[in-house]
Amino acid sequence: MSKIKVLLVDDHAILRAGLRALLETYPDIEVVGEASDGTEAVAQVRRLYPDVVLMDVAMPGMNGLVATRYILEENPKTRILILTQYGNREYVLPLLQAGAAGYVLKQAADTDLITAIRTVYKGESFLYPPIAKLLLDAYTSQQSAEDPYEQLTPREREVLIYVAQGYTNRQIADILHISPKTVDVHRTRLMKKLGLHNAAEVARYALRRGLIGSTEAN
Repeated sequence: MSKIKVLLVDDHAILRAGLRALLETYPDIEVVGEASDGTEAVAQVRRLYPDVVLMDVAMPGMNGLVATRYILEENPKTRILILTQYGNREYVLPLLQAGAAGYVLKQAADTDLITAIRTVYKGESFLYPPIAKLLLDAYTSQQSAEDPYEQLTPREREVLIYVAQGYTNRQIADILHISPKTVDVHRTRLMKKLGLHNAAEVARYALRRGLIGSTEAN
């Protein structure tokens, strides 16, 4: 029986070690590599060709959303399973729109993770129940069109997170492989749409919406 080849992507080495120890107790799963950020994840996928990438979202440098897009552009058959502590729609919707095959919260990893890996490996989708409910609410809610955040493009949402984390236009440009001028255009547009006037306001907005943690805003 061929094993499911899994790549672990998380910026916390202790968590990766724990996940590896858990997954290696199952005979049908093989951890073929690890990555500590999105850039490393893209490189490891190119080298290892994993079946499933277990992807964190909030990481320094290239985050999980950007990495998911790059990986699936180059390897559309790779299955991306999101494993994160963030369960709010500002994270969930863009990641699923980017092509992630599943979404599991870290607090449920011990009960649902193995099932999720096996499910996405078979070409199906897996959503942790609260995430499925969130999606249903998002698509049936009449308030979404009134939320300025919903008017942001996927790229503007990416830039928003990096600006909130304190990255400069040049740094964001390097991460996203676009020009600083293009970053500035996205930055100007997103701030106008959200009614924000400076980086500090962007950081506070992202913190309120749960797009970044409190340590990232400092």
